[in-house]
Amino acid sequence: MSGFSLRDLSKQDRYKLLSGIVIPRPIALVTTLDANGAVNAGPFSFFNVFSEDPPLVALGLQHKADRTPKDTTRNIHRDGEFVVNMVDEALALAMNDCAVDFPSGESEVAALGLAVSPSVDVKVPRLAAAPFALECKRSVSLAFGPGRELLVGEVLRIHAREGLVDAANMYVDLAAYRPIGRLFGNLYTYQRESFVMDRETHSQWSARVGAGND
Repeated sequence: MSGFSLRDLSKQDRYKLLSGIVIPRPIALVTTLDANGAVNAGPFSFFNVFSEDPPLVALGLQHKADRTPKDTTRNIHRDGEFVVNMVDEALALAMNDCAVDFPSGESEVAALGLAVSPSVDVKVPRLAAAPFALECKRSVSLAFGPGRELLVGEVLRIHAREGLVDAANMYVDLAAYRPIGRLFGNLYTYQRESFVMDRETHSQWSARVGAGND
């Protein structure tokens, strides 16, 4: 088998392969403000942290079938501000409800009765129930064809629920965090099990491998 040529596959088949292979993916529940000040919330699993210096996150933004921007994309284009609300087990159902195709301009946050808290460095509020919320401003947007954009945003401030971060060493308590991940289709995953693998120096690796050959 010589593999799959992505040029020969339909858009849907490319999506199925890529989203099924690159897993699990973190989920960003992105809040923005529309032109009337209503809070929009849209979930994105084409998302990840990109850099710590400068602190950057990347979002894959998709347009509608008619190539017009979705609410999140349009709002960020206008204001350049957004908040990435991370999704834990408690927020999972609300995140999925935010994916409902609400009419453009209708606030998912208002429809679902989600409480918000004010941000500090951006006008966009954060979701009060989010375990972590990242206040962001747009750094750059790159268009890849008429239907996709790559948005890179700078993280200005991080809000954390009480008890999730050991401020002395900046460690996140994974057991208390309980994030979920996106797989593919309607499948998600818990992140309750973990294992440790220490990163060795070359000398440590050489000594271990050499000892195994004695």
